[in-house]
Amino acid sequence: MAVDGGCGDTGDWEGRWNHVKKFLERSGPFTHPDFEPSTESLQFLLDTCKVLVIGAGGLGCELLKNLALSGFRQIHVIDMDTIDVSNLNRQFLFRSKDVGRPKAEVAAEFLNDRIPNCNISLLNYEDGVLDPSSIVPLIDGGTEGFKGNARVILPGMTACIECTLELYPPQVNFPMCTIASMPRLPEHCIEYVRILQWPKEQPFGEGVQLDGDDPDHIQWIFQKSLERASQYNIRGVTYRLTQGVVKRIIPAVASTNAVIAAVCATEVFKIATSAYIPLNNYLVFSDVDGLYTYTFEAERKENCPACSQLPQNIQFSPSAKLQEVLDYLTNKLGLVDGQELAVADVTTPQ
Repeated sequence: MAVDGGCGDTGDWEGRWNHVKKFLERSGPFTHPDFEPSTESLQFLLDTCKVLVIGAGGLGCELLKNLALSGFRQIHVIDMDTIDVSNLNRQFLFRSKDVGRPKAEVAAEFLNDRIPNCNISLLNYEDGVLDPSSIVPLIDGGTEGFKGNARVILPGMTACIECTLELYPPQVNFPMCTIASMPRLPEHCIEYVRILQWPKEQPFGEGVQLDGDDPDHIQWIFQKSLERASQYNIRGVTYRLTQGVVKRIIPAVASTNAVIAAVCATEVFKIATSAYIPLNNYLVFSDVDGLYTYTFEAERKENCPACSQLPQNIQFSPSAKLQEVLDYLTNKLGLVDGQELAVADVTTPQ
């Protein structure tokens, strides 16, 4: 489903890409050693290069804008979420009239209408067949409050996501005994209502699941959380906190989104044009106390189940059942549905 821009056939006025030409049509002390300045790099950027953006939220809006203004025209965007009122303060591609609509669709429409010759579209897989040519470099970015990170993943060359899973903090979960008998924080009261009271009382009918995007559901959780908080003399339960706990909302700051999106867009530009050496390969950013950035090389794991080619010897008893094998692969090795698995045993023809 493509969303075409409404700017006519001509949108490249004289001097439009002068800022990009300065990087691509002349050499400099920071260019890649093998880079040869030419006009072909810009044409590749404008006409051929395709970029897939996953997520059109706070960081995604900034990134889509940066890419479109940097000369990338063939941009595809994926986001399964819809627009909420709480998004409007920082996700500037959306307006009040767009609440409830898909983020990817609205973001594509906005940029196509605003930026001449931009062709952002929603990505659809019609046949579900994986295209081998889609194995391309990945630029990953994330933010949380005043902290953020960006990284470049070159398949087979640099550490993949699986190699660095230890860097990601675990989801915050509160002990059930604390929630039920000794609540001390406003979050404990909200979790109690969400986990225990909602299934027990079923306020909106039998079998109705809690929907974090339904204002009535959030309001009910909020009121019950206030009642429980008053029983234990706990302060700080607010509607916004209730919504954040229920939806697992990560706090976002527009300025941090802008910085990390700029880093990601710059790395896309470097890789697409080969004009500059890309990030090697992990950058962290913080402006909690002053301004701090640090770049380091995340190393590949030799036994990574996702990107390493090292075989692993696994032995099962002759009486092992298929379910035991599946449990071992998923629970012990961490394999998920969709990963390719090459199997060899003594009965495999040589």
